[in-house]
Amino acid sequence: MDAAVRNVLDIYDARLREEQRQRETGMGMQDLDRLLLAVGPDTGQLINLLARSQVRPTILELGTSYGYSTIWLAEAAKATGGRVVTMELQGYKAGHAKEMAQQAGLASVIDFQVGDALKLLEQTSLRFDFVLVDLWKDLYEPCLDRFHPKLNAGAIIVSDNMIRPGGPVAQSYRRALLRKPGITSVLLPVGSGIEVSRYGVD
Repeated sequence: MDAAVRNVLDIYDARLREEQRQRETGMGMQDLDRLLLAVGPDTGQLINLLARSQVRPTILELGTSYGYSTIWLAEAAKATGGRVVTMELQGYKAGHAKEMAQQAGLASVIDFQVGDALKLLEQTSLRFDFVLVDLWKDLYEPCLDRFHPKLNAGAIIVSDNMIRPGGPVAQSYRRALLRKPGITSVLLPVGSGIEVSRYGVD
């Protein structure tokens, strides 16, 4: 991995460790929107590996947040001749993510889109080879309905927070995934629990 990318991930990892310390002491949970709430290094490495298995992939990230997973995905995109389209509701989060991507030397392979993910998905004509779903959980199913018709054969979908916090919303989303034509799926105890799904391959 390029040294500039590794340095940026180290910055994020340090922030993640500090947020974990604050949670354990009951501090810093008042404003969730200011927290990274990121996938973490284990999931980051896995999505990087999965995205690298694709050839020149168009990668969709739903929920840029402050850009941690964006870096992992963009590193894979740069290595494979692909591109990342990342969608985030909050402009200040997308702005921070873009600054970090520039610092990592990856901004050229990322399309930062700011706005309502449901509207952005309706408007896009792109087709996707890899999707990371990691935004507010009540949006998982509506987003699935919108990106499923835009998947290329062999596309991989990774959905975060399926075990923690999990709950009824996650269970409903998992059932919705399996009802979609062409989807096979498995739940993995990596990070906060990820559902890894494949579309359109017998």
